[in-house]
Amino acid sequence: MDDHRELRLFVHLAQTLNFGRTSLDCHVSPATLTRTVQRLEAGLGHRLFDRGPRGVSLTAQGHRFRAYAVQALELWRAYREEHPDPAELTGRLAVFATVTACQALLPDLLAPFRAAHPQVRLDLRTGDAAAALARLDEGEVDVAVAGIPARLPEGLVSRTVAVTDLVLVTARDRPDPDLDGPFVLPHRGLVREAADRWFRARGTVPDVACEPDGHEGLLTLVALGCGTGVVPRLVLEHSAVRERLSEVPADPRPERFAIGLCVRRSDLRRPLVAALWSLTVPPDTPT
Repeated sequence: MDDHRELRLFVHLAQTLNFGRTSLDCHVSPATLTRTVQRLEAGLGHRLFDRGPRGVSLTAQGHRFRAYAVQALELWRAYREEHPDPAELTGRLAVFATVTACQALLPDLLAPFRAAHPQVRLDLRTGDAAAALARLDEGEVDVAVAGIPARLPEGLVSRTVAVTDLVLVTARDRPDPDLDGPFVLPHRGLVREAADRWFRARGTVPDVACEPDGHEGLLTLVALGCGTGVVPRLVLEHSAVRERLSEVPADPRPERFAIGLCVRRSDLRRPLVAALWSLTVPPDTPT
């Protein structure tokens, strides 16, 4: 801000009482420094410096204005420490996401933040989707991109960044796939809970053959013919084994699945988290 720059030049000159030295130390021309002092004096309506044969000295008004300027700059410094300029953000932001979310969502989701704050180091961690919110809630990471439950844990907030179907898939070469099993289901997490609700709605108890931890591992087992799997379509469409899989029609279809950017509510006051939250734009992803 220009007014703070002028105050800093004034305070330095009030200390040195030497236009030449202040010009050199503050990297401004003598003419610029003189115009700065003239603008301050014109705005205040009185002289701040006396210029005489013995050099430069502060006037009585100059002494009073110096006290004000020092206090104003100190208050501004304290404020900026608590609320840094977004353009100058630095530090580390720990982000948790599944492998699929890293590939399908994060490039577009984090691009505006990365462009605005290139000095921030992104610490990207991957793992089981079912553990995402627990790791966030326990403070292991600052941000999680994860499925959004009907009720978030107290203290967390989310912003939806994608919505995807849950689909049933089987090995492409599996003969006559049906909905009687066996099934490959996630060991835990929101997709498993949604699958269990779907089975209850159909009045069936699934024959569960495998219960892997991650969606990517689940699709590998399905591709090997271990059974019919239930996964988000987003995972299916970004899987390396998708060409070996076929979608199984289901009526009724499983419920849709929301994926969100999740943070601790209290962290919205932190500059890094607040900046990411403000720049979050849902990416254009298949649903």
